Amino acid sequence: MSLFFASLNSGSNGNCYYVGNKQEAVLVDCGISCRETEIRMQRLGLSLKNVRGLFVTHEHFDHTKGIAVLSKKYQIPVYITNPTLHQARLRIKPHLIVSLKPYAPVTLGELTVTAFPKRHDAVDPLSVIVANGENKVGVITDIGIACEDVIKNFAQCQAAFLESNYDEQMLDAGPYPMQLKNRIRGGLGHISNREAANLFKQHKPKFMSHLILSHLSEHNNTPTIVENLFKPIAGNTQVIVATRYRETELFFTEGGEQNARSQINSKQVQLSLFQ
Repeated sequence: MSLFFASLNSGSNGNCYYVGNKQEAVLVDCGISCRETEIRMQRLGLSLKNVRGLFVTHEHFDHTKGIAVLSKKYQIPVYITNPTLHQARLRIKPHLIVSLKPYAPVTLGELTVTAFPKRHDAVDPLSVIVANGENKVGVITDIGIACEDVIKNFAQCQAAFLESNYDEQMLDAGPYPMQLKNRIRGGLGHISNREAANLFKQHKPKFMSHLILSHLSEHNNTPTIVENLFKPIAGNTQVIVATRYRETELFFTEGGEQNARSQINSKQVQLSLFQ
């Protein structure tokens, strides 16, 4: 069965990623407001009533801003590690908090969500793989380096949101203070375009259909630079650059787009947020 996926927003101003099938879905992080999440999902024909869980990768505000309000309004469980919950200071009702642990799969209907460790300057950072049978979509951003866990999980993905944060020359020449530059490129910050491209070239599975390049720096990167680097090496993989200004289109892991869209619309248009 197809997995449907989209970036609702991607960047230091907020990160939120949707992955689901025609019956259930999850949001990975919600660093934009509840209202903006509703608006962007409505434009895609998606319903928050289908969202079975909010998965929090780490405590930074650009990943957590909308979590508490969204969880309360729609009574959506929040899957989060105990250290991240403590550090983020999110006001979530106890009955909606579910402890998240690395490599402990979470089953939500036909979806299975598995978190795994990564390197980032947060208290207990994770990335996730969302699976529906053999179909797997990875949300792999805010990674300081392509560590073994990142490589192993990226190589399983039929589609992936992959961080491509900065162009090295732009960062070097840019206005950031040296301390911030070193934080970004120091192995616990973000991954460069070059490092992301190397990960893609060396570990992309042959069956990867989509690569959504994510969390681009506003000041140290451009979509054009990223596209020019990745598209010549993409092969049969469709490369998309997510933006910090609005949602991407809705993509599908398998089956014709028309068939998949008719499946999701038949279920979710009837469940519209605004009916």
